[in-house]
Amino acid sequence: MRGATAETARETAREALRATGPESLRETAAEAGRATAAEALRETGPEAVRETVTEALRATGPEVVRETVTESVRETAGESAGETVTEVSRATGPAPVPVAADVLTAGPPLGPVGSLLGVGVALPGPLDHVRGVLHRVTGFPEWDGFPLREALAERLGVPVVVDKDTNAAALGLAAGGESGSFAYLHLGTGLGAGLVIGGSVHRGARTGAGEFGHQVIQLDGPPCTCGDRGCVEALCLGAVARGDVEEAARVLGAGAANLVGLLDIDVVLLGGRTVASAPEAFVRGVGAVLAARARRTGEDTVPVRVAPGGGRGVAAGAAQLVLGPVFGRGAG
Repeated sequence: MRGATAETARETAREALRATGPESLRETAAEAGRATAAEALRETGPEAVRETVTEALRATGPEVVRETVTESVRETAGESAGETVTEVSRATGPAPVPVAADVLTAGPPLGPVGSLLGVGVALPGPLDHVRGVLHRVTGFPEWDGFPLREALAERLGVPVVVDKDTNAAALGLAAGGESGSFAYLHLGTGLGAGLVIGGSVHRGARTGAGEFGHQVIQLDGPPCTCGDRGCVEALCLGAVARGDVEEAARVLGAGAANLVGLLDIDVVLLGGRTVASAPEAFVRGVGAVLAARARRTGEDTVPVRVAPGGGRGVAAGAAQLVLGPVFGRGAG
């Protein structure tokens, strides 16, 4: 009977995604997941709940960054079941999409096709989360208008949810216990933010929120890949390229201080491979700017720390795009 209830939950959740997109999971799929667990509890006792739900609701969260596709398969209890890294290039436009799809279907961690609830994809913006369509991805305009969600769903045969990498990371942090309102600042080959306001990811009506790296803080400053000048991203990455980590941290802190003033957030979390290369320097530098702001305003200093999860935070959050609503956590 456990197999029957698991299959019912899988099909209900999949139909919800196929019919109306990721937002429909908030109620339909969540109810399916709860019903599966309740049925297992009634029939075979508490020990069957984890096994049944894990069998029914597995998801994968690939993190597509500028150089790699990272596949992180997560079981419903929250632990990682496997990871694969494959080198790809986004510079050629949508050509890597079949490669990404093949990565997801080739590895043993996914298990039987019937056990896969869906795929969460996290990648740099700008993009349309609701429609799963990419816009002019910074530095790679060839992707403009590409329907990534539709392309992957057709190739994989399961529902797909697409979001910015920073939003996915913020969602994963919230699901992992980070409470209140916070900003997750991701500094790697680019710079973006995931914003959680009152416990929910703030995307904006057009998924335009969180383009943190493209706020101008120096008029007529150095050119940015977005086409503007003096963006936080251009200034910060320029300092990194010169080996001046302290200046990079100071610039990042200036942008963070703007967020604190605009949104009154509770904490700033830092992540991304560039931060990981010198975490103490970035925490210290950003923290110094926020402390100086607090002294000027008379407010408490907003704390700064490195986000937990390391390099797997975005991939884990991408899985939560699918798994979160199933367990009543919402899709952010």
